[in-house]
Amino acid sequence: MENLLSKIEMDAVIDGNHDNVFAVLGIHRDKGSKNVFIRAFQPHAKSIEIIRKDDNSSLGKMTKLDERGFFQINLNDIGNFSYKFKIENDLENFYEAEDVYRFLPTLGDIDVYLLGEGNHLEMYKKLGAHVITMDGVKGVSFAVWAPNAKRVSVVGNFNNWDGRCHVMRKYPSCGVWDIFIPGLGEGEIYKYEIKTQQDYILTKADPVGFFSEQRPKTASVVYDLNHYNWGDNDWIQNNHTHNAMDKPMSIYEVHAGSWRRKGENGSEFLTYRELADTLVPYVSNMGYTHVEFLPLSEHPLDASWGYQVLGMFAPTSRYGTPDDLRYLIDKFHQAGIAVIMDWVPAHFPRDGHGLCEFDGTHLYEHADPRKGEHKDWGTKIYNYGRTEVFNYLCANALYWIKEYHIDGLRVDAVASMLYLDYSRKAGEWIPNIYGGNENLEAIAFIRRMNELVYGTNPDACTCAEESTAWPMVSRPTSMGGLGFGYKWNMGWMNDTLKYISKDPIHRKYHHGMLTFGLLYAFNENFILPISHDEVVHGKGSMLSKMPGDEWQKFANLRAYYGFMYTHPGKKLLFMGCEFGQDWEWNSAESLRWHLLQYPMYKGMQNCLRDLNLMYKGNPALYEIDFDYHGFEWIEHSNAADSVISYIRKGKEPGDYLIVVCNFTPVVRNNYRIGVPENCTYQEIFNSDDVNYWGSGVKNDGPHQAQTQNWNDRPFSIEMTLPALSTIVIKPIR
Repeated sequence: MENLLSKIEMDAVIDGNHDNVFAVLGIHRDKGSKNVFIRAFQPHAKSIEIIRKDDNSSLGKMTKLDERGFFQINLNDIGNFSYKFKIENDLENFYEAEDVYRFLPTLGDIDVYLLGEGNHLEMYKKLGAHVITMDGVKGVSFAVWAPNAKRVSVVGNFNNWDGRCHVMRKYPSCGVWDIFIPGLGEGEIYKYEIKTQQDYILTKADPVGFFSEQRPKTASVVYDLNHYNWGDNDWIQNNHTHNAMDKPMSIYEVHAGSWRRKGENGSEFLTYRELADTLVPYVSNMGYTHVEFLPLSEHPLDASWGYQVLGMFAPTSRYGTPDDLRYLIDKFHQAGIAVIMDWVPAHFPRDGHGLCEFDGTHLYEHADPRKGEHKDWGTKIYNYGRTEVFNYLCANALYWIKEYHIDGLRVDAVASMLYLDYSRKAGEWIPNIYGGNENLEAIAFIRRMNELVYGTNPDACTCAEESTAWPMVSRPTSMGGLGFGYKWNMGWMNDTLKYISKDPIHRKYHHGMLTFGLLYAFNENFILPISHDEVVHGKGSMLSKMPGDEWQKFANLRAYYGFMYTHPGKKLLFMGCEFGQDWEWNSAESLRWHLLQYPMYKGMQNCLRDLNLMYKGNPALYEIDFDYHGFEWIEHSNAADSVISYIRKGKEPGDYLIVVCNFTPVVRNNYRIGVPENCTYQEIFNSDDVNYWGSGVKNDGPHQAQTQNWNDRPFSIEMTLPALSTIVIKPIR
């Protein structure tokens, strides 16, 4: 039998060094004739027989050209046919198997073009692992981007983790490798074995894997995303109102691993489905409009809270499967609650099975540590200037919205992306081409990502955690903005927390901290965030920040929440803060739910529930959040009494509420405030209510305005201001 293959080329296949194994293995036709030959590399095979699939007849046994498992058979012209192997292994057992190398490519010309261009918005439908059928055979297609690798193979239990067995096909124009492996299915664990140009062997999890093994194991898991039946059609068809800027947005921020726990001493996580049974009704009952999860993408370390992501396309297996997460989101939607997820495109950890030096080169990250490393976090920075990385992250944002029905993305650490000198000393960073400290590539990525999210999903939203004075973060890219829908108001949060943490006797000297936020409140579309970052790392719980005795601590916090819920801007509150958890958050244990047996904590929870209900029920508190027409000071300069009062306005003429905050532990009787019109006013919220564990000082009955000029207004009313309180007054006509 003529062997058309040189020994050098055969050795390259056997040693896993061949750069185009599909040109050698599988079925091929002789040049200039109609005869065919089939080659196979099966290192554990004793013999291989070719079986014709249409009639199960034998076409003969292959010749073993090399004892290491290289086989070949030459066949005369027999027309088109499909075949399979009948293999006798080293243990003299017989089994039938498909020839991996007889199947066609899984990528089409358009896919290859778009991947090379960096504009394949659904690249996850081609890259990663997909359960498909080819030529009537069920199996799994694999594809991965590794342009600088010498060789890439899929390895797993199915081939004894031998990287010589399932070497992939390379597309030189886009740097992607693919292969279809028949006989595999959902649940198969796998990795990519990558041989670098320096002949080092790397074993990597799939960057576009849809599921992962539970830590500390790190392999990817084949998962079919096509079999979940959604039950949120009504939500999808009508959700154009939920993220709108003139609608209420009260967000409950949740860390899924520590909201509640189960098992002995709270050692076990609740699953996604258990959260659907417990968290969904809780959030609904508390009156929130949105839930926001700390990152749910796969991450190796619990203590990172999900902010060091390795599996950008894989929901963490800590709490269940991808369909389990879909079930949770589905249940939130059926309860009328929108779901936001923390998304982390700013950096990734350097774990060996992840993206770091993925194909032996700095593929996803910058090679220069002055641009490619966050020393503070011990992480790598994405190379936003590389079109494939740009595409990877943009497609990932769209993936969560399309495949998981996520309603919004909260983008973490935006400031670290915008500035080349972020947390760096002189000499530790490289200026941009204009000599500035702006990261031009990251800015282009952020703008494009936001354009894609809003362009393809106008009902979705993006929120920036951005802590600097960068202009127009939440303005359209057409205006020169970054294109986010919302921005976290870190300035308001820092100033007001400093203010409320001071002893009331000193607050009059810091009155500007309370009012300063209104000077810039309408520069961006702000969310007021009391997030997880405010109750960790020694900062204490929200309750522990408050001065005074136990009663005053709770009263201070209720008054502060009343101020927050009536201030311009959407609202976000971290879990546990709604009932005044006494200790700072610990991600390794459950919230301290047992505290609700005590009246002060239950009262705090009641207060937050009523604030949510009042907020959602009064358009004046949310319709005009981002324009000065929705806010008007009544009195902002009474520092001596630490009292402020203001008006919140809705779109309809005459729709307004009056808010009065007293941040001293003194009841102020007969306190006069100016009002817009001569009508009756009724108190609709009082943070000192006895149901909230307050003292019960309140303003009973309607109050008729008097024709007495006050606060530069022709009318006024007299109210009683409880100690450390926020009250809300509504006109009654």
